Amino acid sequence: MSDGLNDRGKALEGAFFQQKDQELLIRLRQELETEEVKVALSQSSGIVDESLLNQLVELEIEPASFASFALLPLVEVAWADGKMQSSERDAILSAAESGGIQKESVEMEVLDGWLQQPPSAELFEVWKVYAATLSGSLSEEQAKELRDDIMGRARSVAEAAGGILGFGNKVSDEETEVLDKLSAAFSR
Repeated sequence: MSDGLNDRGKALEGAFFQQKDQELLIRLRQELETEEVKVALSQSSGIVDESLLNQLVELEIEPASFASFALLPLVEVAWADGKMQSSERDAILSAAESGGIQKESVEMEVLDGWLQQPPSAELFEVWKVYAATLSGSLSEEQAKELRDDIMGRARSVAEAAGGILGFGNKVSDEETEVLDKLSAAFSR
């Protein structure tokens, strides 16, 4: 009887460790996948800041969707007043096209989702950290060029739906507030 109990004990012990091994293998796979995504994201974006890469991965920003992440400032400006105007949408799609985003791509799918529903405030906060980090890693001239490019495209979106028949204030107070936040993200 003691042999039967001993055998059962060993079987239970084996099953326990097999389950623990499975759990550890699953966790290891997840960690490796996360690390692979971070490496690929770093290569495609130039980001080396580990904390920022972790935030991007947590928000499920992957290398394939990173191009749309670069258009987030334009989307934020368009949603500033709580609605997406068709002229703002057209301006964003034009920017996406000129940036090389293909119509049937993952990037366009992500962007299209943002055109339907505003992205989370958390995502915009991560973008601001990204902009500050990237700006800090560039020369002063390169950082100015980057800021001017993004701000110019964002201002174009803000002006796309502004005014009535070309008269009046082209940029709303809400859009101006978002533009100020964008500009501040590039401060050194």
